[in-house]
Amino acid sequence: MPSRIGVLTSGGDAQGMNAAVRAIVRAAIHRGAEVFAIREGWLGAVEGGANIARMGWSDVSGILNKGGTIIGTARCVAFRDEGGRRRAVRNLIQQGIDHVIVIGGDGSLTGSALLRAEWPAHVEQLLGSGDITPEQAESHPVLHIVGLVGSIDNDMVGTDMTIGTDSALHRITEAIDAISSTAESHQRTFIVEVMGRNCGYLALMSAVAGGADYAFLPEVPPRDGWEDRLVELLARGRAAGRRDSIVIVAEGAADRHGSPITAQGIQQAIAERTGEAARITILGHVQRGGRPSAYDRWMATACGVEAVNQILAAEADTEPVLVGVRRDAVAWQPLLEAVDETRGIADHIRNGNYLQAVQARGAGFTTMIDIYRGITEAKASKEERAGAKRIAIMNAGALAPGMNQLARVAVRSGIDMGYQVFAIQGGVPGLVEGKFSQWSWSDVEGMAHTGGADIGTRRYVPQDTDLYAMARQLEEHRIDALLVMGGFHAYATVRMLESERRRYPAFDIPIAVVPASIDNNLPGWPMAVGADTALNTVVDAIDMVRMSASASRRAFIVETMGRGCGFLPLVGGIAAGAEKSYLPELGITLSELEEDIAALVDAFDTGRNFYLAVIGEDASEHYTTDVLRRLFEAEGGGKFTVRQSVIGHMQQGGTPSPFDRINATRLAHNAMVHLDKQLAGGTAHYSAASREAPGLFAPFRDVTDQMDWDKQRPREQWWMNLRPVFLQLSRRPGQQ
Repeated sequence: MPSRIGVLTSGGDAQGMNAAVRAIVRAAIHRGAEVFAIREGWLGAVEGGANIARMGWSDVSGILNKGGTIIGTARCVAFRDEGGRRRAVRNLIQQGIDHVIVIGGDGSLTGSALLRAEWPAHVEQLLGSGDITPEQAESHPVLHIVGLVGSIDNDMVGTDMTIGTDSALHRITEAIDAISSTAESHQRTFIVEVMGRNCGYLALMSAVAGGADYAFLPEVPPRDGWEDRLVELLARGRAAGRRDSIVIVAEGAADRHGSPITAQGIQQAIAERTGEAARITILGHVQRGGRPSAYDRWMATACGVEAVNQILAAEADTEPVLVGVRRDAVAWQPLLEAVDETRGIADHIRNGNYLQAVQARGAGFTTMIDIYRGITEAKASKEERAGAKRIAIMNAGALAPGMNQLARVAVRSGIDMGYQVFAIQGGVPGLVEGKFSQWSWSDVEGMAHTGGADIGTRRYVPQDTDLYAMARQLEEHRIDALLVMGGFHAYATVRMLESERRRYPAFDIPIAVVPASIDNNLPGWPMAVGADTALNTVVDAIDMVRMSASASRRAFIVETMGRGCGFLPLVGGIAAGAEKSYLPELGITLSELEEDIAALVDAFDTGRNFYLAVIGEDASEHYTTDVLRRLFEAEGGGKFTVRQSVIGHMQQGGTPSPFDRINATRLAHNAMVHLDKQLAGGTAHYSAASREAPGLFAPFRDVTDQMDWDKQRPREQWWMNLRPVFLQLSRRPGQQ
């Protein structure tokens, strides 16, 4: 008898749960297992009957773009009682289920671990009462549990991101962006309350992404007198040129005496001290709603597949595990260890151990608090010294969403450190022509949520004839260090400067380069600024394409950008539920197309109404998007129509995603810290962003040794590890 796996979603819903359910069902079927949905969480297990239903391949078609959970969730009071848990054991065993994948928060996962510990005792009692047979008792002696964290709060230790967090940040930043425009029009203060009882992740990261003035976090209660401090900071922001003020408060925020800090309390404090009637927006369950983001789709998909791998490999003495992500790779750890560490943070907050609470959230959380304070104070922590050194910043290469946030944070971080910061307008040609301008704190106001690149950029690598002019301009403007932000052209430019620094002493200064490219084709850093926004654009476009085809039998071929790099077509294909993805790394062969056409025709012959293929723009010189469309339509024999959609430069436009804003903040600040250390130490190294390096920057040559310069992509691409996930979920077993 094949293994039977139960899957349930429990506790509060989170965007991306459906992606995990889909992945679990299809990966299990590929492994020869049977999958049963336990509807309405543990309540469905307690009540049994129709609440435990077998799931097939097609049962999870078309659910990737849906919020919530199609198998339902509920809080189950009966499951807290031993008798209720025993009924759940009986119902599961009667269905032949002793493997359960639980998607929920720490409460749901704790209850699941408790059930596993009690399982043998329940089996013994059910056998004695005649509710199960001796054969059933012998066949199901142990319950195997694997957990996935579905929680918008990102409050679980053991995974970098929980399912639903990124989508919730999308909802929050969209609201802050909209509020900012009306607040700016009327010079008003808005107070925005976000979710997060014991975790300030949403409040902190949405404040960073939205360019808010102040944030109240459960882990960092303000000291007494916070009301005056808040008003002072808001006044400094207005004096620095802000027309609006945004304050973010987590629902679980409190002062150091444990008294709640509410939106109404903040409003009253501002009114008493300034006479201003601040407006309140409580986002509430809007944060849980809407379509899941691209990240929540592909991340939940990859975790769902790994959950199946883990549960089918479990043995009698295997402890429950939690599957999550660390550094963009699927990872797992003991479930009870993760739950205990998570609950320990709430204890730290309750006991006033705030430093321990922050540290338990991880180094990234701690660092982002410090960065946020530095770029929102509207007052430099170091006064600009007479004859202060000068740091220039410039973009190079194609436009990437998030470049403005890079510039904003670089300017403010540099000023905060006591430097003069100059922007070079128009990329490399601007450097050649000497288009330098000094930027102040207020010059970058409002840039956090804007697309484009206000200081300009050009897809241009300097020629030998440009080098003298570039060196002369750096000398004339007395530039002591340079930050270059961009894609392949930025790295190629810095590579050229490094090779010529002996000929041109002006190039013998500290230079740092950070990745900003929708193609995500750069070494050293897993996600270039702009790549996540482009990925969301791809997924949004495919969602609309899918809807346009809902009333007909149609196949679509969607072309993404990416040049020689397959990040967008592969990860976009996973997030959008494509049946096929054509990558430049692998090319396209005629034999492959023959197999794909057979699968395409078979899909429509067996009841499909929609088929999706995603292709990278440089996947093949000969088998282009139009050629594929013609081939598919010719072989379809009129059974379906085929359309193509080239997304094009929309992938470079639009408002940067929260992830790209946060990523840009981290990169730009750390780049300025790195340049500051070099200037203080009298060194002049060339460096590039590197996740593996202390301080997140490594020698430029060490990073670019990982670059395939001819193909314009890294030699090792982490997302190619997701291809087996794609292959498992895109074509059902037995399909031609």
